[in-house]
Amino acid sequence: MSPRAIQDIDGFRFHFFSKENGEPPHIHVEKGDGSAKWWLTDEPKCVYSVGFKTNEERKIEQLVKLHQNELIKAWHRFFGQ
Repeated sequence: MSPRAIQDIDGFRFHFFSKENGEPPHIHVEKGDGSAKWWLTDEPKCVYSVGFKTNEERKIEQLVKLHQNELIKAWHRFFGQ
């Protein structure tokens, strides 16, 4: 299962995993040793976050909300939906 990077923003790498299309639209975020997963629902929600400082978690939340529409479109293109 290889990740497919869709965008790097402010040093955060946003990507999908190729065998996760059975789940609702979501995005994985990595930077350094940190890793997080966010549901791309009407109100985006953090599923998990490991290795990020509080200020990095806030920044990820801002970026997910700011780019939510773009991320959802990329999800549907990637999984052919």
